[in-house]
Amino acid sequence: MQPKLFEKTGETVAIEDILLYALGDFQSRGKVLVDRELALDRLRGAFLRAFAKYGVGERLDEEIVTGLRKLGARVSEVPSFVAKHPYRVMVFTALAEKSFEAYKRQIVIIKN
Repeated sequence: MQPKLFEKTGETVAIEDILLYALGDFQSRGKVLVDRELALDRLRGAFLRAFAKYGVGERLDEEIVTGLRKLGARVSEVPSFVAKHPYRVMVFTALAEKSFEAYKRQIVIIKN
């Protein structure tokens, strides 16, 4: 039985899967992700859209950073007076390609 649109499915989703979707979403909007250092604030909209899509609440920066590092992104911390979310993220080609593929797979699932 397929769940209704706003019905909870009861399944849990790994933060890494949500972050993969978010990074793919960021790229799908025509934004360059590969080999450039981005402020976590710059990626925040994509993360929020992904959390909403998977029906999970917003996560702490530290959880996001840990998940990004597990995926292979390089994350550095900057002083807290520099930004509200004091992290810089560098995503390399392999992770960018993997995330865009994960995003496209989810789009196909939704359309079908």
